[in-house]
Amino acid sequence: MILVFDKALLAIGNVLFVAGLAFVIGLERTFRFFFQKHKIKATGFFLGGVFVVLIGWPLIGMIFEIYGFFLLFRGFFPVVVGFIRTVPVLGSLLNLPGIRSFVDKVGESNNMV
Repeated sequence: MILVFDKALLAIGNVLFVAGLAFVIGLERTFRFFFQKHKIKATGFFLGGVFVVLIGWPLIGMIFEIYGFFLLFRGFFPVVVGFIRTVPVLGSLLNLPGIRSFVDKVGESNNMV
């Protein structure tokens, strides 16, 4: 449990995440994805979180990164929810009364801010 917020491991994970994204979609498309006008706030939080982790405050940095990650990738959540609903066991779990309303809100692309 001590290694969960180790700044070196978090920094390596951040670098590998961005590098993996660049390998999957290419360098130019990765740059365009992160630096679109409507995603500048999200990119700022994500990269700011990476910087905060590197200077030695991993918990605060991770909070910034998670917020930036959700802002960056909120357009993909409806696709992910739609896919998970087709998986036999997970689809039935998403239809439980308490979870269904939350998943329906996440599944709407314009509701998350």
